Amino acid sequence: MADEQPATPGDSEPTGSLQEAAPHEAPAGEGHSKAGSITAVICVVLAALLTTPAAVAYWGQRTLNDTERYVDTVGPLVDSPEVQDVLATTVTDAIDKQVDIEAILNNVFAGVITDRPRLELLVGPLSAAINGLIDREVRAFVASDEFADLWTRISTRVQQTAEQVLKGEESGAVSLQDDEVVLDVGEVIDQVKQRLADRGLTFVENAPVPDTDRQIVLLDAPQLKQVRNIYAFTNPVARWLLPLVGVLYLLAFVLARRRPRMTVAIGAALAANALLVALALSIGRQLFVDHLSGTVFGPASRVFYDTLLTYLQRGQQVFLALGLILVVAGWYAGANKYGTTVRTTVNTGLEGLGAQLAATGQVGGVGRWVRPNAGWLRVVVVTLGAVVLLWGNDVTLTRLWWSLALVVLLLAALQILAGAGRAARTLQPGPPPQTTTPEAR
Repeated sequence: MADEQPATPGDSEPTGSLQEAAPHEAPAGEGHSKAGSITAVICVVLAALLTTPAAVAYWGQRTLNDTERYVDTVGPLVDSPEVQDVLATTVTDAIDKQVDIEAILNNVFAGVITDRPRLELLVGPLSAAINGLIDREVRAFVASDEFADLWTRISTRVQQTAEQVLKGEESGAVSLQDDEVVLDVGEVIDQVKQRLADRGLTFVENAPVPDTDRQIVLLDAPQLKQVRNIYAFTNPVARWLLPLVGVLYLLAFVLARRRPRMTVAIGAALAANALLVALALSIGRQLFVDHLSGTVFGPASRVFYDTLLTYLQRGQQVFLALGLILVVAGWYAGANKYGTTVRTTVNTGLEGLGAQLAATGQVGGVGRWVRPNAGWLRVVVVTLGAVVLLWGNDVTLTRLWWSLALVVLLLAALQILAGAGRAARTLQPGPPPQTTTPEAR
């Protein structure tokens, strides 16, 4: 962080500073060729152009091809009131279409009540009460733990069959019917009918429900063709495109002649792509909601969209925060007036703390070892922070902040130890003066 300070007597190694942990300005032409600088610019431009497509492709590949990831993504939908209402309405309407409660009651009371006006007075309220009971039972089932387990099983089959649909194999819970992609909710209807039969409404159990009433339209066939083409093109490379972008950013940083400036450029590219993804998500949400407005799935379209894209939205937030962090880091390490002032102040304070510890006889020995090895130790610290962030392939904002805190604390500790090592060498007593005897003279 700080500028190099003059070495004290007996201090042969260069002074350490946190600036070494950050990229520093290299003299023009020193250790870097013009070709390397051009290559760095090409790498950062390519990476910036590929960041958004790579992020979207990686999200799609992980969500659509990984059953566990898909189930974890859509699992929270079972607790959404909007989704529960859509499913309950679909199931209730399917049963109501096939079961004429008033006709059944008229047949039951035909031989008992011959007075038609009295029969109508009795059948109307009873019919409304039974229909209300059916609706309550359906909604109670949709909100139950039993349905949550069923939702997990259905989601698993949806992922597996959706993958088949994208490959051109229509079967299972998601299929292509005429010009529409539909979701089959027949299993839900069957379980609701059994639940109603168990409560005494046995006439519902044998009521046939046509296939058209067991389905929810998800997508039009022309849109499916476009999605299939995108899937066929991106799926083979989606897994490796985002890591490739990361490698390009790393190469741009390594090959750059002015690494603090490159750090700022990389951070700005990440932040700009994060804003681009946010804009695309916002536009996509509105298009999705407009497309499904007026359909039975319309009220739940917004929550479905947001839930399905949860991991992509999370990645966008991490990209934005990481980009801003890199911009600040590049400014801090650069040769600008304010960055240099802040860096010098921080380093002076940390090394002063290390000197105080060394004066008390603490950490001086460790500091003498850390000081000449500070460069590669800082690389290890930054690498450790990256591992913590990326471990388990579940990057979140919380993990990013913890990684940042870990890196900052460890770098500060290294700077304190480096200051202690420098002070320890200064305080180290020199060899005793040589004396001459009369005989020697």
